[in-house]
Amino acid sequence: MQPIVHDDRDVRGPSRRTLLTGAAGLAGLGLLTLTGCSSGAAAGTAALPEAAATGATRAGGRLRVARPAASAAETLDSASSLSAYEYLGALYNRLVRLDEQGTTVPDLAEEWSANADGTEWTFRLRRGVRFHDGARFTADDAIASIRHILDEATASPQAGVLGEVMDASSMTAVDPYTLRFALTKPNAEFPSLLTAYQCYIVPAGAVADIGRTGIGTGPFRLSSFTPAGAGSVEAFEDHFAGRPTLDGIDFFSVQDTTARVNALLAGQVDLISQTNLDFATARVVAASDRATIARSTNAQWYTIPMLATSDEFADPRVRQAMKLAYDPRTIVDTALQGTGAPGWDNPVPPQLATFVDEHREHDPDKARALLRAAGAEGLRTSIYTSSYESVFTPMAVAYRDAVADAGIRLTIRNASADSYYTQIWMQKPLMVSYWFTGRPIDQLLNQIFRTGSSYNESAWSNPTFDTLLDDARAEMDDAKRRTLYQDAQRLVVEDGADMTPMFGDRLVGLSRDVVNYSEYGFEFDWLRIGLRR
Repeated sequence: MQPIVHDDRDVRGPSRRTLLTGAAGLAGLGLLTLTGCSSGAAAGTAALPEAAATGATRAGGRLRVARPAASAAETLDSASSLSAYEYLGALYNRLVRLDEQGTTVPDLAEEWSANADGTEWTFRLRRGVRFHDGARFTADDAIASIRHILDEATASPQAGVLGEVMDASSMTAVDPYTLRFALTKPNAEFPSLLTAYQCYIVPAGAVADIGRTGIGTGPFRLSSFTPAGAGSVEAFEDHFAGRPTLDGIDFFSVQDTTARVNALLAGQVDLISQTNLDFATARVVAASDRATIARSTNAQWYTIPMLATSDEFADPRVRQAMKLAYDPRTIVDTALQGTGAPGWDNPVPPQLATFVDEHREHDPDKARALLRAAGAEGLRTSIYTSSYESVFTPMAVAYRDAVADAGIRLTIRNASADSYYTQIWMQKPLMVSYWFTGRPIDQLLNQIFRTGSSYNESAWSNPTFDTLLDDARAEMDDAKRRTLYQDAQRLVVEDGADMTPMFGDRLVGLSRDVVNYSEYGFEFDWLRIGLRR
């Protein structure tokens, strides 16, 4: 690992000690307690911007990013479940990536094609691409990177997804710039499975040490990295898509949300990552002189899973009643203050090309009748929430109030944020949850809704749905495959045990000096982002 380069970052940025002390270290600034006001304007007086500022940037400069503190086991190995998200897109590239419409587009691969039944895929790779250590990128690097994902010892979250259709012997380097996959079963959406953030490409000879070296082909090269601590990256002059606007990026780990916001308002950092500000805090930030808000539209989808194996929700009539009893528009207005879109219990984000735009009914009387028929009239149960995410409890309260007209009586149960996803999620009959958007349609539906999937949070099982997904994977005609995915969405809405009340905009705090910020699926556009001065 290269040593830290001491330059103008120390003049412009906060000291490591100041940021790592968290809220206590910033308390003396008197900036924000999440109920107070920022410098320059009263809280709640500023409308939230619809988009990030765009325009010309000055050449160079360093961006300072405050991110949540992570585990001491944090790593730069993108295949790992403990990877340092913010660094990945700066350091690495994938063969392919997703655009904001959910379409697979080129990255290190320029083009790809399949045989007639989708069992063999051939990728033509970019020539002249170099890693940060000067080595040339070839098909052998891609093979080594994907085998690393599939290796059980890596314990990669993407291993199960890729392992459904391939194994370590499925890849062949036809020549240095041609990569061929021989799949174990047909998959018309196979390229989209390589868009996950775990699928970044690293040098074949550096796989064993990639967690600390961070050698990639990305727009920045690693300067320093400390697990759960500070680090920095520098512009990579030989990036195949051109030099990034910035000279470098400095990352600071700050555990407490309040401390991250205070650092932004004090001008100590330029961007807060992995932090979805609640509406009240976002209004405070937008009203300040130094900072503002950028929206990542529909960046998160919020769910209310009904455990289909529980006594309360095993009957599909009860599940359908729970959906008919509420209007998602009221949940968006109440829980998100309008900073999102109603989901109508369809988990596919509206921006995806495969999205089917059909609103289900809102009919409390019909819901009451279904409950009566199921012997569950006057249903009483608990809905579990926690402070794990700022929108959880407002959503739970809004849903509780909305279904009362159908005679459904819910009691709010607040659980510890530390144990919510180990003791409540997928264990209690009714709970709240959320996911990040940015998954390709095939992975979204298979990973979260297919029978037996480890991420199937409602334990829902529908053989017809599973067959639709199998048929879609085997269908090479794009239009027909899109229809199959849309039919699968309709089945989730009609029969599924996972309610999707809304998609939420991620409200990101950033300096008014930041220009051309763009984020999709927790991945930044590191090439274009820059500073005004």
